Amino acid sequence: MASTRSPNDPSAYLESLMQAGQQSFKQFDDAMAAAMGLADKPAEGQTSPFVAAANLQRDAVLQFWKFWNATLVKALGVESNVQPGKGDRRFLDNAWVTTPYYDLLKQSYLLGSKQLTEFVEQAQVDERTRLQLKFYARQFIDAMSPSNFPVTNPEVIRTAIQTRSASLAAGMQNLIEDVQKGRITRVDESRFEVGGNLANTPGSVIYENELIQLIQYTPVTAEVEKTPLLIVPPCINKYYLLDLGKGNSFVEYAVAQGHHVFLVSWRSAVPETGHLTWNDYLTLGPLKAIDVVREIAGVDKVHALGFCVGGTILSCAAGVLAARGEDKLSTLTLLTTMIDFADTGDIGLLIDAGHVVLREATIGNGGILPGKELAFTFGTLRANDLIWRYVVDSYLKGATPDAFDLLYWDSDSVSLPGPMYCWYTRNTYLENKIKEPGKTTQCGEDIDLSQVKVPVYLLASREDHIVPWKSAYLSKNIIGKEPRFVLAASGHVAGVINPPARNRRSHWLNDDVSGDAEAWLDKAEEHPGSWWGDWDAWLKHHSTGTVAAPAEPGSAAYRVIEPAPGRYVKLKSN
Repeated sequence: MASTRSPNDPSAYLESLMQAGQQSFKQFDDAMAAAMGLADKPAEGQTSPFVAAANLQRDAVLQFWKFWNATLVKALGVESNVQPGKGDRRFLDNAWVTTPYYDLLKQSYLLGSKQLTEFVEQAQVDERTRLQLKFYARQFIDAMSPSNFPVTNPEVIRTAIQTRSASLAAGMQNLIEDVQKGRITRVDESRFEVGGNLANTPGSVIYENELIQLIQYTPVTAEVEKTPLLIVPPCINKYYLLDLGKGNSFVEYAVAQGHHVFLVSWRSAVPETGHLTWNDYLTLGPLKAIDVVREIAGVDKVHALGFCVGGTILSCAAGVLAARGEDKLSTLTLLTTMIDFADTGDIGLLIDAGHVVLREATIGNGGILPGKELAFTFGTLRANDLIWRYVVDSYLKGATPDAFDLLYWDSDSVSLPGPMYCWYTRNTYLENKIKEPGKTTQCGEDIDLSQVKVPVYLLASREDHIVPWKSAYLSKNIIGKEPRFVLAASGHVAGVINPPARNRRSHWLNDDVSGDAEAWLDKAEEHPGSWWGDWDAWLKHHSTGTVAAPAEPGSAAYRVIEPAPGRYVKLKSN
């Protein structure tokens, strides 16, 4: 819902930050009460929630008794067996182990968290409700960690003593600056510039409308692939995730391999575009861009690549072309993209019927979903890493944020028009319609994605918390032909942005996609390094040869408007 407050309103920022823990507890409390049906009698064979709670309380008392026993005899070498989870960095300081006061805080917190988690696991509810309860419980548990408070964090106290309170003064200054921004600063923003050390692959904006700018990149090879490549990034983030800088840019790599590359740069929603719909995003976005690229390159067909939500938009645009009988695509590449939204991971737990109905009532007919609201929602999926860590480091310890390009990009959020957002969430996360033939009408056409008959390259990331890899795998049954599925190591972003020159991570290959996801993985072969080379070879296999690289960008009909990266990507929504 569009906010009526100024983005620099200090009360709005402090309210959202200081109430994070309270809100997470209320969400969990409300969800638990509704799920457990406290006003109803348990069905036959079910355990009363009060009995379940009593049983867990008894177990908790026994665990606390054992913990106190261990504490009393710690000098004899007895240690508590409750330990932080793998990858939990909150309790790495030695004081959490060697100082009885901090060890008591840590162990009490971990035992309480364990009890709450077990209580949720035993709730006799349907699986989706159980997952929602687990999510809200995790939010509450993360917010209540003793590491998040100055008087119960040994590192904060030690730093304050060592700096003679200078760290506290610096932390207060950091807080004041973030109040003015209306968001948590997670990166040294002074170290980055879009068009400077980010989004700096040479190119030109050769077309624009109220929603997109279309960039044509400057070739660096004497010849380029005759079939051009159109990239459609996600519209909920800035495109330069794919062009982070020299040596770390997917766009730079594609250009260097001799591809004739074009890219859509989405405009963040502003009041005059708050009326745009899902159909507008298809028409003004990839459908228009495909025609412009075809005319400039002088070809009938293009390669099209979509990433995340950009892949969903591109898939629907391909469905529109198929419904119209327009054969304009040579191939389709979908990177960490969902078409089947049956299993959406944690983010799907936040987009339920109540959420969608509220948005439809407030911004469904016009308005803006603020970018910082989207960013905060994604942050809650990994609150310890993306929210509380920076609250502690910046506000409590007065630390200067690191200079990390991915965090700068992640903080550079994008706003969306209300009508577009509402259509998307209802027809994907809520009702899962776009995969079903004829269930949606888009751009005046009844859409059947199975009618998209082009080779498709599907890339998923094994640890993706936004697009579960098994959900991405399901696209092979829905769209395109001759599917090639590749699984990258790491998460949603790091799995995709993995330049070959760095020789990091790995990827899995298996030509047989006839079975389910687990069957595919069982027989897949792991290969070290990036998947980019596999994709490049696949794309060239489906190309039509090379031609001389164009001497100038654009054409007589589409002249250069400005140098890349263009104006739209530089607009700030936060």
